[in-house]
Amino acid sequence: MARYTGALCRLCRREGEKLFLKGSRCYTDKCAVEKRKYAPGQHGQNKGKLSDYGIQLREKQKVRRIYGVMENQFRIYFKKASRMKGVTGEALLQLLERRLDNVVYRMGFSTNRREARQLVKHGHFLVNGRVVDIPSYLLKVGDVVEVRESSRQLMVITDSLSMAEHRGFPEWIEIDIHAMKGKFVRIPSREEIQLPVHEQLIVELYSK
Repeated sequence: MARYTGALCRLCRREGEKLFLKGSRCYTDKCAVEKRKYAPGQHGQNKGKLSDYGIQLREKQKVRRIYGVMENQFRIYFKKASRMKGVTGEALLQLLERRLDNVVYRMGFSTNRREARQLVKHGHFLVNGRVVDIPSYLLKVGDVVEVRESSRQLMVITDSLSMAEHRGFPEWIEIDIHAMKGKFVRIPSREEIQLPVHEQLIVELYSK
């Protein structure tokens, strides 16, 4: 499966804001967006005015990069969201939030979604008592995610939990830190998906 293997900080600089793709580094002075607040490349500092299409495209790219989803997969999510009841843009974000790698990140078992995706692929998590190694697996309300017994001493997971405990957890999941498990309580509302995106622009882009 295709995946992005380039520098993550370039993606944040291209969008002109922090996408928190590198976990704890994004909260420090080492963050590339803090050091160089312009797009990467030779002409990065000569940023011109974007057209309406350009603005919509950048918003779509931003969401794709936040969740680590490739273009074809993102289109599938959008088509599925457009068939769901309610607002299409909100349904799209809710689908992306239900991904197993995202929920693992939200539960504090990893410092970023990229790390969560790798941990899931290596089979470190159980969903309702069964090993699931598919990052795009969509969780349902009531599903329980827990760290495998043999993986509970991994430093990457314990350190991530420690940091997440200080930051707090979303209200749409329940966490038992000592048992290293969490429950997907309900679908998050748009207000609870705290991302700096305007999903309606994505709907307009794909509606052309």
